[in-house]
Amino acid sequence: MTHAFRCFGAQDFTAASWASVAALAALHVAAVASIGWTEWGSFGFGLALLTWLFLNAFWLVLLRRPTISAALSLVVIEALIALSLFKFSILESTIGFLDFLIVDADTVSFLLMIFPELRIAIAIGVVLVVSLLTLLWRLDPFRVPRSPALAGGTTCLAAMIAVASAVPERPWEPFGGTNHVSNFTRSGVLSVSELLSHGWFEAAAAVDRLHALSLDEECRPAAKLPHIIMLLDESSFDITAAPGVKVPPGYRDHFRSFDGRERRFLAESTGGPTWYAEYNVLTGLSARSFGRFMLYVTRIAAGRVLRGLPLALKRCGYETHTLYPAHKGFLSAEHFQRGVGVEHFVDLEGMGVKSDIQPDEFFLGHVLATIARERGAAPLFIFAYVAVNHFPWNWTFRPDLTPDWRPLGNSLEVDEYIRRQTMSAHDYAEFLSRLRRDFPDDTFLVVRFGDHQPALSIKVLDPDASTAQIIERVMHYDPRYFTTYYAIDAINFAPVDVSSALDTLEGSYLPLVIQEAAGVPLDPTFAEQKKILVRCMGLFYGCANGSEARRFDRMLIEAELIKGL
Repeated sequence: MTHAFRCFGAQDFTAASWASVAALAALHVAAVASIGWTEWGSFGFGLALLTWLFLNAFWLVLLRRPTISAALSLVVIEALIALSLFKFSILESTIGFLDFLIVDADTVSFLLMIFPELRIAIAIGVVLVVSLLTLLWRLDPFRVPRSPALAGGTTCLAAMIAVASAVPERPWEPFGGTNHVSNFTRSGVLSVSELLSHGWFEAAAAVDRLHALSLDEECRPAAKLPHIIMLLDESSFDITAAPGVKVPPGYRDHFRSFDGRERRFLAESTGGPTWYAEYNVLTGLSARSFGRFMLYVTRIAAGRVLRGLPLALKRCGYETHTLYPAHKGFLSAEHFQRGVGVEHFVDLEGMGVKSDIQPDEFFLGHVLATIARERGAAPLFIFAYVAVNHFPWNWTFRPDLTPDWRPLGNSLEVDEYIRRQTMSAHDYAEFLSRLRRDFPDDTFLVVRFGDHQPALSIKVLDPDASTAQIIERVMHYDPRYFTTYYAIDAINFAPVDVSSALDTLEGSYLPLVIQEAAGVPLDPTFAEQKKILVRCMGLFYGCANGSEARRFDRMLIEAELIKGL
């Protein structure tokens, strides 16, 4: 036994050596227990163990001390699991490699604002960890040669890459809330591979210089422009698309436009996330151009994508506003929106509340207040959110607002979802009445859309489908799971041109529809995009396997409207 210890640099087998052995064993047992507690399935458990061994080898190459290496590795593992659980509690998505690669001040500010106790917890944690590591450093008598540690680490890394590549992380897995270590490793392998092969963003290699875009043209509208209100209707779609669902009389009227037509909005997510639709309707582009990185689209695009609806409207004299139902640092929301032309950004704190689950009348009331306060010589563009339809639907939100409501005979969740939609329809009708009554001399174009279907839709659209079938359909963007609605209304105003407002439209075209309906002359980028709309009959990224979107992305890069991607 003594000879074995001497092989690892311990000259004498002392009480300190025994203490170090005990500490080393305890650290490894703690790591295996933690991995076993959070990893589901033999695959995840095995990959997480490989990750643990690689971390130990990495620290051994640097420090040669097995106890301190195990301690540092355990700190990394436990911190990763804790951060992943923390992120899942907020976004219902576990942590990925890109969360560390694109850490930004907005995200840190957001977390410290909503959880101020984190400052104290982090400070205490740092003190405890540093103290423990210092103690272990002094007690650890062993030294491991670097060459076997390097060989072991290289072997583990190669095995991690091979395993993660053979069974790549699937897009829905971060939303499962498990396998924090193995999924992080898989996301790291795929992210690095994607960055090396494709970069952050899909774009064609080149475009014809004859089609170069210029924004030097002056905006000359033919008539006075209306105020424009764009409403993101959280998680809303016409649930009569599901078989056997019972709805109240007049339910579908809410989804009709001023001309009586029902129009379908093709979103890029189902059940969430909202920020894909935000990117679509503000930039006029597709989040799918970011490939595997689309979950981080607003954080990556912030300050880099400089084209969009607010900028186009500012060019024609609009003042641009956003009323945002969360903290401004959430997914770099304010930074992203200011980059695409939003001048005045008011978040939930600025509206005086902390919870985003408010009746729609609350947010619509702030729209009315903004109009009353800001209306003047310049037309207004206001992007606002209504969120009463947001999950969860397993409890009754504000029953006092629907005293006459009676169950429809659907599941409890579906009935609650429909009840909230009736609340939303009532508040929207009242909002239009207030616009007419309070601002009789102003003109308004109001465009609203569902950002994605609610998570419950996959349970009701095809109740006989297996989980595997649903996953396959979602992976291939089956329209049944991505179709919501968009609707156009006008107050004291006749929409100028709704020829682009097709019955089915990808969300990236909504800025174009809004501008034409308002009578805003299209800048060259939107004029070019209209040609794509006509060629592709309302599809954008879904047209020609994404080649039209990639070509357009390259044109915007050449025009320096997309930078650094």
